[in-house]
Amino acid sequence: MTLLLGPVLRHVDETSALVWVQTDRRCTVEVLGCATDTFEVAGLHYAVVVVTGLEPDTRTPYEVHLDGERAWPRPGSPFPPSVIATRGPSTERHQKILFGSCRYVKLADPREARRYGLDALDAYATRMTSRPPEEWPSVLLLLGDQVYADELTPQTRRRIARRADRHPDWPDDEVVGFEEYSGLYRDSWSDPEVRWMMSTVPTAMIFDDHDIRDDWNTSGVWREQIARLPWWRDRVRAGLVAYWVYQHLGNLTPAELAADTDWQAVRSQDGDAWPLLAERADRWDAETGAGADRHKDERFTFCWELGRTRLIVIDSRNGRIVESAPRKMVSDAEFDWITERALAPGEIDHLVLGTPIPWLLPQVISDLQAGVERAGHRPGRIGRAAEFLRQEADLEHWPAFGHSFARMAELVRAVGRPRDGRAAPATVSIVSGDVHHSYAATADVHSGPDGDVAGGDAAGGVGDTARVHQLTCSPVHNTVPGFMRVLFRLSWSRALARFSRLWLRGTRAAGRAGVSWERTAGPLFGNLIATLQLDDRRAAVRFERPRTASTLDTTAEVVLTAQAPTPRAPVTANPH
Repeated sequence: MTLLLGPVLRHVDETSALVWVQTDRRCTVEVLGCATDTFEVAGLHYAVVVVTGLEPDTRTPYEVHLDGERAWPRPGSPFPPSVIATRGPSTERHQKILFGSCRYVKLADPREARRYGLDALDAYATRMTSRPPEEWPSVLLLLGDQVYADELTPQTRRRIARRADRHPDWPDDEVVGFEEYSGLYRDSWSDPEVRWMMSTVPTAMIFDDHDIRDDWNTSGVWREQIARLPWWRDRVRAGLVAYWVYQHLGNLTPAELAADTDWQAVRSQDGDAWPLLAERADRWDAETGAGADRHKDERFTFCWELGRTRLIVIDSRNGRIVESAPRKMVSDAEFDWITERALAPGEIDHLVLGTPIPWLLPQVISDLQAGVERAGHRPGRIGRAAEFLRQEADLEHWPAFGHSFARMAELVRAVGRPRDGRAAPATVSIVSGDVHHSYAATADVHSGPDGDVAGGDAAGGVGDTARVHQLTCSPVHNTVPGFMRVLFRLSWSRALARFSRLWLRGTRAAGRAGVSWERTAGPLFGNLIATLQLDDRRAAVRFERPRTASTLDTTAEVVLTAQAPTPRAPVTANPH
């Protein structure tokens, strides 16, 4: 009996926790006296153990037993014991959220490994082992591209080439089947240091495009084009089912998991749940309804309550509505859910909105995306040219969905001001990844209609309103071509931003929805990991780059609740 992957500690509250595992066969999995049977998907076996009866404000070491035999920790493990740290009064005002995205798997070839550099998450995990538990993160937030289904390592290519049962229509340079996806997750999550870290730090996850395919759900035209590939239906089924099994289930609270009808259906299966989940994946992928009611039948967006911090993670990739106008990052019904959670009763010190792709980009890129979106609605050559540019230049972030960009601005305004006798949160932080450079920006959401400052404080708030920040960390482990670094630096130019704003007005596009923003750190390049530190009503973000396999240097640190947030002097040399 073997524990193939995991344990991965997922949602944790005051008295319960979810622990996810993959095993080599059907068995009963037990953690701290709580047991469950595995479920089967495409011949592979998984379990989500709901651990109950924990005490608030405690750190409880745990083991994983399979059919009564200990499978974790491994004999002779060099790592500290895996623990479940429950939430409680002593931690409700203190959160340390570690976040980042775009983590390519480690490479065996030394030359390729040097090109990709040190894995920031691996280095952070190694450093954790020598630090006291009080300094460990309270949440690990992985913001997309946990696996790369369309950029394969030589190891993955060899693995799929050896499969005698592989369909002849499937491409050699992309994974398609569910079992092939399982290999990607094993490669990514089996790294010893990261595996230990994920066993002891509550981990929240969301997918982005490379978890399925580059440019996934860019537009209705893209969906129509990709559907012509004879293997695409197999691919999107496998990718969505893999996401549901490996990532989505652990994002739910125990109550949400118990109430989930798909989970109930899988648990009621006597045998392999693949046929059931493949049919469900078709439903998750499809846009249904008409007009303003157009939506997806599954909501992958989720919310974690972290004491006096609220974390809402938005599915800005599968949740898109792109086959009708206006294009939306998520449906109106899903955005209503987000708004209800963000404005839910109870005082909070900080609201953290996670979205794989940034809400606020360099102003030049933001304006370009908004202008291209408007041009894309025009018939004939202009519309076709705009669609070509959208796909080729990846112009498909929040500004390219003007309706949703404006709704996000409205949400941030609403949650960021006092209401019903309650103080506004001290900060609203939008944390993201995807764009292969890292930065912090502070936003004024009380600007004029075109993003001109209409009064208030450019540090992100007016009076007692919350300070608003875009915090982007990408990549954790990947490469950025030199010419892209030059373009990203140019895109933050204030002079170019003034020009692009004038151009945007001329296009009569949706614009910046009354939001203006200024960069306070970055752009930073290379592999990085970021920490959002929240203490009472104070907040700061730190970006770190690995120097060795176990050490990291701070490249930038920004105090988010200061009157005028400015980056502290870097501890190391100028970032490269």
